[in-house]
Amino acid sequence: MTKMHLAQVNIGRVLGGPDDPRMADFYNNLAHINAMAERMPGFVWRLKDAEGSSAMALHWPGDATMAVNMTVWESDEALGKFVFQTVHRNIYARNQEFFETPKTPTVAMWWIPAGHIPTLQEAKERLDHYVAHGPSEFAFGWAELPSAKLWQEKRCA
Repeated sequence: MTKMHLAQVNIGRVLGGPDDPRMADFYNNLAHINAMAERMPGFVWRLKDAEGSSAMALHWPGDATMAVNMTVWESDEALGKFVFQTVHRNIYARNQEFFETPKTPTVAMWWIPAGHIPTLQEAKERLDHYVAHGPSEFAFGWAELPSAKLWQEKRCA
């Protein structure tokens, strides 16, 4: 049986750049939170731009105004622990301060064979499918994961 990892993508239109005072907490914490993710048990990979510190210079296919974050984890529990049980949750819970309010889901997850690195195009196909058809084996959200209890307890997704 092939070992599977969890890929996740989340997108958002930021409300300002690094020089915008409203965005100071977001940008000032970005490198710290990304480094923490890489040290977490169960972390496998994250999307980075050419600079190698974040993915902020990368853009969602078909929408250059949309920021993107994509990671791979050994399990849904590992991702859930990072998102909801570390300092990441403090910034995540404030997403309305940093990102436009979305009209459709902005997070999608899917299982991939261990060793596979997802592409932006693959992530777009997964998120588009999730938005159009709802949760399935092809793409799903927090509510479809066994570890969704964390999300329900923290109420910040």
